[in-house]
Amino acid sequence: MNWLFISLFCAFCVATADALSKKVLKEKNEYIVLWVRIGFASPFLLCFLPFIEIPTLDHIFFLILIFLVPLETTALILYMKAIKISPLSMTLPFLALSPGFLIVTSNIILGERLHKHGIIGVLLVTLGAYLLNVKMSRQGILQPFKAILRERGSVYMIIVAFIYSITSNLGKLAIQHSSPLFFSATYFPFLSLVLFPLLLWKNNGKIRQPLSSHLAIFILIGLLIVFSTVSHFYAVTLTEVPYFISVKRTSLLFGILYGAILFKEKNIAERLVGGMVMFAGVIVILLF
Repeated sequence: MNWLFISLFCAFCVATADALSKKVLKEKNEYIVLWVRIGFASPFLLCFLPFIEIPTLDHIFFLILIFLVPLETTALILYMKAIKISPLSMTLPFLALSPGFLIVTSNIILGERLHKHGIIGVLLVTLGAYLLNVKMSRQGILQPFKAILRERGSVYMIIVAFIYSITSNLGKLAIQHSSPLFFSATYFPFLSLVLFPLLLWKNNGKIRQPLSSHLAIFILIGLLIVFSTVSHFYAVTLTEVPYFISVKRTSLLFGILYGAILFKEKNIAERLVGGMVMFAGVIVILLF
């Protein structure tokens, strides 16, 4: 069960980084915060390199990177836009949809199949998304879905959840063709280099002042991303990807609480209902 504790730790780090990112997004554009999350994590991640064995990399590893980078870039941009324009309690829970998508994508990409209890648990996690707007069901059974579509940040995060259902599997493949620590130490530094021109373009070449104005928070975000990255890539080597992602998505509960405490978001009670149903799905997975 070591993967469980590692996954929960990963979830807490992700939710905390998201809350700090939303705080900074009140003053900075999403491209600054997007790059901060990987750029400020990169020096810490690179510190692992002298202490780990460098694996032999084959052509499949580099082929995976070709697909991973554009998918990850798209997901990161939409992720930052989502938490900037919409409440955390209405965006982060939709990441719980990725386990539902993973039922299909893990089978196709990795050939991983879940037993029936695992499928029930993953579907419960997905069902919780409907309940995030449960009060609106009094106006019609489809109203919660319509409410989701009216919230642009929620739509962005649903797209992110689908992309992550693909990148989670590709990440595991990349680890299988390298090693958990090597991939953890090199992937985000590589991604930060690829995205640096985008950062310059979106900020008209003026990045020194924006990157130094909230230095302490940016360093903390970077450290949280380091912890979440290493724990993510290590955990997926210990269990099936859908199980890990389901537990990692308990970050939505932390996110809902952060939304209530830090940003005074409304309708927290009904969103906790949906969140608890998602968590129930995680419990089913763990018990059976």
